[in-house]
Amino acid sequence: MSESRTATVRAYAPHLNLMVTMVMFGSAFASSKVVVGAMPHEVAAAFRFGGGALVLAAVVAVMPRRGQRLGRRNAIRAAAVGVIGVFAYNVLFFWGLSLAPSVDGTIIVPVLSPILTVVALFAFRGERVSRRQAVGLATGAVGAVVFLVAVGGSGDADRLVGDAIFVAAAAAWAGYSIVSKSVLTGIEPLRATTWGVSTGAVLLALYAAPHVGATAWSDVGATAWLNVVFLAIGPTAVAYLFYYRGLRHVSPTVATVMMFTVPVVGIACSYIFLGERINAGQIGGAVVLLVGALLAVVGPTAGGAPESRVRSSVRDD
Repeated sequence: MSESRTATVRAYAPHLNLMVTMVMFGSAFASSKVVVGAMPHEVAAAFRFGGGALVLAAVVAVMPRRGQRLGRRNAIRAAAVGVIGVFAYNVLFFWGLSLAPSVDGTIIVPVLSPILTVVALFAFRGERVSRRQAVGLATGAVGAVVFLVAVGGSGDADRLVGDAIFVAAAAAWAGYSIVSKSVLTGIEPLRATTWGVSTGAVLLALYAAPHVGATAWSDVGATAWLNVVFLAIGPTAVAYLFYYRGLRHVSPTVATVMMFTVPVVGIACSYIFLGERINAGQIGGAVVLLVGALLAVVGPTAGGAPESRVRSSVRDD
């Protein structure tokens, strides 16, 4: 391969990494819904990330070491990220899935989390918000309200509660996005990912322990177990590793825009594999929410920078 072609491949590799991540994340909503239908949501979350941690640990064991050891300080930083992005987020994510359709989560979480990231950066870091971003935040808020009102109008109280939990999950992912960007500096992606996922998996296992005895294991069919394996390998081990690798080399705007492919993949999977649909009010709210998110995170900031200062608002699922 010529040097120019090699350089081109290297230039686009981070974008490919993030695109694989978005496809995996999008597919995780429907797949996780299948597992939640077969076992308590606490146990489902523990299986997903326990399996993902084992896969990543196996990869670390066979891969040659590159660069310096993770070190105590970096291990603590990676573990802290795992507490937010693996444990806290997935407690909320799987809880929401136990009450609401996966199609709701695939719209609320990836589209709302970038908006909440901008709000958090403004509130806690004092970053300035441009007029365009302010309009985007207001538009996104209106879209979220329309979406939730449309759900409430259906008379399904559990679904409305589940969607409210998805909003909380989006907030957790926003915090993860902000923290993880700074934590990535100087840490080798594979080991940082493994350490963070493993930390979250241990906490999820402790959280799930009281519910193991209540699980009807004989009723958990082959389809559910196949989805557990898929979630552990694809949307967890592969997606989190590719997310870390891609995030190190792309701008916040690129990462954020690519995030908006997650609902497309998620809605398609929810429709094809679960037969889920959303009503006209939800579609309208989702469109307004997406427009608000794009205005809030893409484009010049108040300081005149050429792109959003969001620290990369991409999600797992």
